[in-house]
Amino acid sequence: MIKPKRVFMLLLTLMLVISQLFLTTSQPRVTASEETAKDLIILQNVPDIDPDTDHLKLDALNIFEEGHFTLASLDLEWSSSNENVATVDDQGQVSLTGQNGRTFISVTDGQFEDRIAIDYKVDPNDKGKGKPNSKVKIIKEKGERYNVLEHAVSALTIEEKVGQMLMPDFRTWNGEDVTEMLPEIEQLVKDYHLGGIILFRENVVTTEQTTQLVSDYQDAAEKFGLLMTIDQEGGIVTRLQSGTDMPGNMALGATRSQDISYRVGQAIGEELNSLGINTNFAPVMDVNNNPDNPVIGVRSFGEDPDLVADMGISYTKGLQSAGVAATAKHFPGHGDTDVDSHLGLPEVPHDKERLEAIELYPFQQAMDSGLDMIMTAHVTFPKIDDTKVISKKTGEEIALPATLSHKVLTELMREEMGFDGVITTDALNMNAITDHFGPVDAVIRAVQAGSDIVLMPVGLEEVREGLLTAIEKGEISESRIDASVKRILTLKLQRGIIKQENPESIEDKIDNALEVVGSDEHKAIEAEAAAESITLVKNDDVLPLVSNQTDNIVVIGNTYISSLGDAIKQHHDQTTVIQTSGDLTDEQLEQIRNADAVVAGSYTYNVSGRSPDNPQMQLINTIIEETESPVIGVGIRNPYDISAYPDIDAYIAQYGFREASFKATADTIFGENNPSGLLPVTIPNNDGDVLFEYDYGLSY
Repeated sequence: MIKPKRVFMLLLTLMLVISQLFLTTSQPRVTASEETAKDLIILQNVPDIDPDTDHLKLDALNIFEEGHFTLASLDLEWSSSNENVATVDDQGQVSLTGQNGRTFISVTDGQFEDRIAIDYKVDPNDKGKGKPNSKVKIIKEKGERYNVLEHAVSALTIEEKVGQMLMPDFRTWNGEDVTEMLPEIEQLVKDYHLGGIILFRENVVTTEQTTQLVSDYQDAAEKFGLLMTIDQEGGIVTRLQSGTDMPGNMALGATRSQDISYRVGQAIGEELNSLGINTNFAPVMDVNNNPDNPVIGVRSFGEDPDLVADMGISYTKGLQSAGVAATAKHFPGHGDTDVDSHLGLPEVPHDKERLEAIELYPFQQAMDSGLDMIMTAHVTFPKIDDTKVISKKTGEEIALPATLSHKVLTELMREEMGFDGVITTDALNMNAITDHFGPVDAVIRAVQAGSDIVLMPVGLEEVREGLLTAIEKGEISESRIDASVKRILTLKLQRGIIKQENPESIEDKIDNALEVVGSDEHKAIEAEAAAESITLVKNDDVLPLVSNQTDNIVVIGNTYISSLGDAIKQHHDQTTVIQTSGDLTDEQLEQIRNADAVVAGSYTYNVSGRSPDNPQMQLINTIIEETESPVIGVGIRNPYDISAYPDIDAYIAQYGFREASFKATADTIFGENNPSGLLPVTIPNNDGDVLFEYDYGLSY
């Protein structure tokens, strides 16, 4: 028989245990960062987020009293209510069994719990023959607890909101390249509550160094992850010094392969993601229908709006599949210009009907396909906005550029075209802006026009104070600011740019980046894209060369000619490289006359470069006249170069100056690559008539 005193002690102990359990489950959980969480929700339940039904990876968010959130990972338990339909692992990865039905996927941290429904049912739109296909549908939970973004924005101070819209660059500090976090920069990130940073080639030297720098930037951010951005287009605009040098857009356009464009975008995205860079200012979706364009050119997929749209969307989807946000640029279109907006203010004079058919078309298609962000153009479009302003530089009336135009950004892009993603300005330190508008005035105008992100403003302190003053005076409403901040935070949630409860160690980040950046798989994609892009534009029965029937070859030119020569030497030992920008010496002339074949490389980027009067073009025409041997021209960058030397025996367009493109050209010259590229642009002659049509290309 149990004694009464012992019974009392047992009851007391049991009450203490129960009370302790009650206290444990009722008290807010403390995360690794020692902040108090008030809830745990599944990220995909947030109404502003578009879940990825292709990969079905679910994430959980810790929600805090202060309105911000972190990515949860500690002590989570995931479960499926119907494992006949789908299972879920301990990382939130859902796997479908193939059986139709519905399951609820739940997550708990022992205190809070959330769930989301996944349907796998017959697709009612599948009208094909045979057994109908099933499709996945995610059914979100509803309620106030999921309005995460509204709560986050409302909890921010006005200074924090403005900070989310600022994206400066720190290329240098006191005259030195910024390759590591400096205390002064870390303090600026905190003091200005910055929402993002843009990196340049000066900042990204090695894989290890870049990973460390980006990680340090993210550590400096206080509430939300930073948009870490870069212009890693591929081709002539490639920032990473240790990454894979993918061919550029016009090379991809020449392949006519949406699959290659997707895989190039995906590979670029994987390398950026491994480094912690989460946003790419690419692809360029300008339609390059002006051969005289000095700033777009081979950065465009080509002159055909359908080609630009198809290739650009494929590239975009590739980037986004790797978890990197994509940015179409430069809206409403920078392709039909002959002025570089880094230097002046270009104009596109066309009417609305023409713009909708050509310039706007790729952007509209990209918007409809789920594009993250659009970058504006410092270009005037008088048929859309004929507003005149007074230039601070000249005192004269000038047209308002698209970057600062409410009619272009809000009325056209937002209201007519229906884009609800993030709008960023192009760099506000470019001459098209700095020459005519003060730095503060330009930023205020850009925000009033509809920009969400102010890129590379001139004078961070002055710009921030200018925006705050404009808000205080009512020149910019706080609701206008709130709308931008919500769009920025939506993008961050959508692409997983979130502070983490349990961050990955820097050692693990670096190890992963070293495996991904410049990997053999990515190098293979680079080589395939380059080989498929090579376009044989002319061949008067001289190509391919037969190595053992050719005694000596001369490779001649100026810019990048040593790279072309090195690639040729891989096939033919008896190769002489002559680097010259103009007149030939008697010895060089003799070498050319005695050569069995001459390969002449030309490099141009503007209309004067490909003029027949240009010294390098005069040189090539002299070579054609002076030798009986075949002369093979290589347009190293612009395919238009042959217009200056149309009598050449053979001509290859390679669209860029990276190693893979030179190798592909050399392989083509010696018959190891059968060229299949098609011209993405029309090549005019010097009279403006057509020399070679769009879509033209030869093979062996």
